[in-house]
Amino acid sequence: MAGKYVPLSSLKPGNVARVRELTMGGNLRRRMLDLGLIRGTRIEVINRSPFGDPVAYSFRGALIALRSEEASGIIVEV
Repeated sequence: MAGKYVPLSSLKPGNVARVRELTMGGNLRRRMLDLGLIRGTRIEVINRSPFGDPVAYSFRGALIALRSEEASGIIVEV
C-alpha cells in the first residue's frame, strides 16, 4: 500500500499516513492549516466513534475528531 494516495476518511484505526494535500476550501481549510495539518505531517487514526463518525486522529501532539466529510478533503500518502 506504500505510496498510495487516498482520502484520510478511508483509513482504519491504527493506520499511519502522511498528508499529501488539502482539497477543501474556506474556513475548514484555514482551520486545518492553523492546526498544523500541512503537507508531510504524520497523522495516525486513533479510534472511530461507535457509529463510525466522527473519527479521532493524532498529529503534532494534538488529538482531534473529524467527521468523514471533513476527513475526505484530506489526501494522504499511505
